[in-house]
Amino acid sequence: MYIPPKYKNEDLVEVKDFLRSNSFAILINTLKGRPWATHTPLELDRDKDGNDILIGHIARANPQWGAFEANSEVLCIFNGPHSYVSSSWYKEEEVPTWNYIAVHIYGTLSVMSESEVLTWLHGLVDRYEKDEETPLSLKDMSPATLRQVKGVVGFRIKINKIEAAYKLSQGREEDHERIIHELKKKRDPGSQQVSNIMKNRGNKES
Repeated sequence: MYIPPKYKNEDLVEVKDFLRSNSFAILINTLKGRPWATHTPLELDRDKDGNDILIGHIARANPQWGAFEANSEVLCIFNGPHSYVSSSWYKEEEVPTWNYIAVHIYGTLSVMSESEVLTWLHGLVDRYEKDEETPLSLKDMSPATLRQVKGVVGFRIKINKIEAAYKLSQGREEDHERIIHELKKKRDPGSQQVSNIMKNRGNKES
């Protein structure tokens, strides 16, 4: 991913927090000479040696997994909030732009066994269900229902490279207060979130 130096985020603590909060990603590899992409949750985890990895699964009916062994290098794209920024909010004339956060991860994929997938899915469901009014657990489901696990392919991705772009009007710090104010007035969630992120980052730097 092309990232101008001023937009590059190399704070791994912040980037990992972003990955945990924006875990619905795009998994990309090559299938029969063509790019192939699947939208799927990819969870940041650690392997037995303490290395950061991603864990995920896709449907066994999805032909993408057929290329995992022959083409194990994958690209994972995580998208965060984004918003249009009008240059009418600037003190000086300039073209409009777009603010956004995006993280690209390059890694090597290996397929998990069925028992490993089931163990991981137990933890995944428990984590997402814990805030529900009546949380469910895979432990309470029948063997017949759990046989659906046979319909998915689980995998781990060893992280080889992380590229993080945080384009948040760097270089226009004199306009940040107005940009934050105008974005906050918008009704769409992306503008609201970008406004809050810019404000919080500004507070940390001040």
